[in-house]
Amino acid sequence: MTRSSLRRRAGLLVATAGLTLAACGIPTSAAPSPIAKSDVPYHLLNPPTTTTTVPGAPPAVGVPEQIYLVAPSGHLVAAIREVAVPASLSQVVGALLAGPTATESASGIQSFLDRTGVQVALAASGGVATVDFTTDPIQVVGPDQTLAIAQVVYTVTQQPGVTGVTFAIAGKAIEVPTAAGAQVPGPVGRADYAPQAPLP
Repeated sequence: MTRSSLRRRAGLLVATAGLTLAACGIPTSAAPSPIAKSDVPYHLLNPPTTTTTVPGAPPAVGVPEQIYLVAPSGHLVAAIREVAVPASLSQVVGALLAGPTATESASGIQSFLDRTGVQVALAASGGVATVDFTTDPIQVVGPDQTLAIAQVVYTVTQQPGVTGVTFAIAGKAIEVPTAAGAQVPGPVGRADYAPQAPLP
């Protein structure tokens, strides 16, 4: 095939392509022109809503709640725990019973509550929460026993609307020691354990 034949064939192909495009209805214009809304595909007018996630960001697993442990000074000390939503009173006390972390223990922070085999049910009414343990979590005596009760009282009264606490074991109400040295049926509040309060 000669070079002139190739040029003629290429010219025919270009002309054919031009006719084909014209037949397909592709508009040609020197300037942009608006497209009628009825001619635009629906999904382009209403694109789906998307959400953005940050790679490597951990999912939210809980809410921060404050519990009270015992500092080397013999006073309560606040600690923060992540508690699963909805963060009920039982879950918060469960976090308290779990005791200090390894880091906290290394700095001398401890708990006078024994978590072994202990479950807790709580009910709040009129500002008073009843803490009902399946078994006695307090395995200490003397001033340490008062600190153990203070841990529970301060942790529970940290919750909105709770001002007092009564205690029970396996459904039976019990008396608890106060900082004044008395055994009372409750309800007891933070004022009853002011000497054990966190240091400023």
